[in-house]
Amino acid sequence: MRARTAIAVTAALIGAALPTYAQAEPRPHRTITWSPCAELPGLECGTFQAPFDWRTPDDGRTITIAVSRLKARSGQAKGVVLTNPGGPGAPGRGLPLLYADRAKLVTDLDVIGIDPRGTGASTNATCGGYSWLGIADPRDRSRANTDLLYDAARLQATACQTRSGEFGEVVNTEQTVHDLDLLRRLLGREKVNWIGYSGGSWMGAYYATYFPDRVDKVVLDSNPDFTSTFQDIFDNFGYAVERRFRTDFLPWVARYDGVYHLGTTAEQVRQAYETTRAQLAANPLTLPDGTAVDGFALDMVLTRAQYSKLLFQDGAQTLATLRQAARTGATALVARYPDAPSATLYAVTCNDTKFRHNRTTLAREAERLGELYPLNGFYQRLAPCAFWDRPPLELKKPTGKGVPPVLMVQSVRDPATPVEGAERAHRHFAGSRMLTVTDEGDHGIYAFGNPCVDDIVEAFIVDGELPPRDLTCAGTPLPDPTAPAAASTRPLVGWPL
Repeated sequence: MRARTAIAVTAALIGAALPTYAQAEPRPHRTITWSPCAELPGLECGTFQAPFDWRTPDDGRTITIAVSRLKARSGQAKGVVLTNPGGPGAPGRGLPLLYADRAKLVTDLDVIGIDPRGTGASTNATCGGYSWLGIADPRDRSRANTDLLYDAARLQATACQTRSGEFGEVVNTEQTVHDLDLLRRLLGREKVNWIGYSGGSWMGAYYATYFPDRVDKVVLDSNPDFTSTFQDIFDNFGYAVERRFRTDFLPWVARYDGVYHLGTTAEQVRQAYETTRAQLAANPLTLPDGTAVDGFALDMVLTRAQYSKLLFQDGAQTLATLRQAARTGATALVARYPDAPSATLYAVTCNDTKFRHNRTTLAREAERLGELYPLNGFYQRLAPCAFWDRPPLELKKPTGKGVPPVLMVQSVRDPATPVEGAERAHRHFAGSRMLTVTDEGDHGIYAFGNPCVDDIVEAFIVDGELPPRDLTCAGTPLPDPTAPAAASTRPLVGWPL
């Protein structure tokens, strides 16, 4: 979309050698055309064109951004809430369906879902379908295996940057927040509200930092330390997953040994996991389609299960099934991941912030963290960033100064965004309030069944009632697998972040 008028950019990028954003932004000359979403019943969908590169918005190149809308029940929306499920790189158009039953939220507010640049139905980044994850067992620290791991990580960086080309350089948070502000203007709003989970908290904090006068109420749920770097954030995965695994999941499985038959103590269940993992690593199971189920697959299933107590039953049953299958040769299905979200994740995380490691220090760090946190500590999702040809980019520092009210929601045993990082971000983000959920480890809290959290968040975002101080809510109980099963359509927000 070509620019028609100029407005001042809020700040220049740091450093004279860095490319600067043009002193012009395109003014929307049309609105989004909405129509029913064929793939998302109950929502309206639309697209808009954004500049390929916001630093040069007049060069005629554009990309497509796909969005969805859950219309206000009243028919007369008094405001708008933009949403994001995290990732970075997760498609977000389906997220508004989560709020369909949140009557207070949706009575007078339109809720907008967004597939950010690079992913979903928006213009895609790609790594050509290549994924280095699972190419080798990261627990095997032999020289040959670690060479394979980091050669694969280097190839991941090359594949992503080569196949995405110049577009991959402009898939980053700075470009995305400009897309968001264009969306705000296309929606005809002076200000918008924000609800973001995990990586969506990162995005929301930066949108508020870049456009503080264009946001109203901001809810950041399951927070990474958005004042830090993606490397520091992902380096904390190992201990956060392990804490949730050992504190909540293993004792819960042991409590229901009559259901899962994996042991009557947490340590017995952990040993059942370790034994099964070793068997799968030595002799992977083969599915009818030829897919191998190995130690990596088991780790990913159990890691995902830590994100929500509602996934505990699936995680425990998978472990029990694979334990039996490893003995008998039977098989079970395991999910796969699409390429565009993964490619967008690498582009955002490797472009946004600097990465300190090289091949030698990556190996040393994997050995240290893996010894401490064996379920997930060996995995280094961002290892390709060590080999990334990072473009010149310096994001503004989120400080909270001049930013409207921000409410941060955080569980104390979040497996992906540990509470320690959220507390650091809270301390460094002026004016923020923290709602801490005690005795809880779910990743993603608001609108997932905690009435205390839901009431506080909606009083804030709908009524403008910012808590006068930091608050706490109690977590919700772990599930009882012996009780009649209740249907759950909970989406997995913030995977991996």
